[in-house]
Amino acid sequence: MTDLRPPVQGTFSVDGGLEYRVAGDGDTALVFLHHGLGSAATWRDLPSDLATSTGRRSVAYSRRGHGGSGPFLRRLGPDFMHQHARETLPRILEEMDAEDVALIGHSDGASIALVLAGDGYPVTGLVLIAPHVFVEPETIAGIEGAVEDFETGDLGERLGGYHDDAEATFRAWSGIWLDPVFRSWSVVDSLPGVGAPVIVIQALDDEYGTMAQVEAIENGIPGPVERLILPDGGHSPHLTHTEQVTTAITGFVDRVGR
Repeated sequence: MTDLRPPVQGTFSVDGGLEYRVAGDGDTALVFLHHGLGSAATWRDLPSDLATSTGRRSVAYSRRGHGGSGPFLRRLGPDFMHQHARETLPRILEEMDAEDVALIGHSDGASIALVLAGDGYPVTGLVLIAPHVFVEPETIAGIEGAVEDFETGDLGERLGGYHDDAEATFRAWSGIWLDPVFRSWSVVDSLPGVGAPVIVIQALDDEYGTMAQVEAIENGIPGPVERLILPDGGHSPHLTHTEQVTTAITGFVDRVGR
C-alpha cells in the first residue's frame, strides 16, 4: 500500500524551524503528532500508507528537541504539551494552509491533539493512538523501565537512528514525566470542548497506560467516540498491527472527511 514516491522533506518556520515530511498532496490533510520519544521518522510508512488510502496529504513533523528539528532551548515544564497545542501547532497548521485537517496523535501527540480540539480549533477528526489524559502508576513504571533500558540496554542506540541528540531527547522526556510535579498533569478539562469525531486505538498490553485512558475520553467527550482495542501491540499498535490500524483510520477519515 505504501506510496513508492519518497516523502517531500522541508522545514516549518515556526519554533526555530521544525522538520517535516509530506506524502501525497491536496487541500485536505492528515497531521501526525508523534509520541514523547518520537519524530517525523518514527511513524515509518504510516503517513505514506494513509496518503495513498485516503487521498489526503499526510504531514508528519518533529517537535523541537526531536528528530532533526532544533534543540531544546530550556527544560520541559509540566505544561509543555499544552504550550505546544496552543502556541506552536496552530502556527504550523496556518503555515500548511490546509482547508480540512484531521489530527493523528500518538501518546503525547494524542494529548496535544485533545488540547487543541478542546480549545475549539476546527479539526474534522481526531485519531488518538495510545493516548494519555492523566498520569497513571503504569505510566510511571513504564518510564522507569525505559530509563533502565536507556542506561543499561540498547534504547539509546535505537533512538539514535531517529534523533540528532538522542540523549537530550530522552532526558527531557523522562525527566518531566518522572518529576513529582507532573503527577497532577491532566488534559481531562479539555475533553468537554472536543466537538470533532474521535477514534481511540489502544492495545491492552500497553506498558504506559491502561483502558482507564480510553474510558476517561469516552466519558469526557460529549460526542460519540469510536474505539479499536487490540489484545497486544504495546504502546505503538500502529507499528505492530499496521494493516488493521491503517484500515481503521482510513475508514474513520472517509466517514468524517468533507
